[in-house]
Amino acid sequence: MAKYLISFPARAMQIPDGEFDTVVRDSHAVIDDAKAAGVYVFAGGLDDGVPVMRVAADGTATEGGYPDGPALDGGFAVFELPSREAAIDWAARLAKACRCAQELRVFHFDPAS
Repeated sequence: MAKYLISFPARAMQIPDGEFDTVVRDSHAVIDDAKAAGVYVFAGGLDDGVPVMRVAADGTATEGGYPDGPALDGGFAVFELPSREAAIDWAARLAKACRCAQELRVFHFDPAS
């Protein structure tokens, strides 16, 4: 089985007024279903209140991410699934719950890691 990253950038989530609690409930229900199915690895969002740090090989730490890279924010979930089709199904469930499209990526398997 492969691990899949299902994610969305913060700007994609446009929640109509008064629906935030419903979105939270619906998205948590999908996560609860993933846990019950045994496919959940972890999920959450990055804390935008803590600055991004870029750390060089010599240990030098600089505030900020890669200057030419995209902002990495929003919501993330990692599921371990038997197929890409199963990953698409879970991504669709999260898209419906979060009210926004999800990006789907598969982690490259490295047996040494």
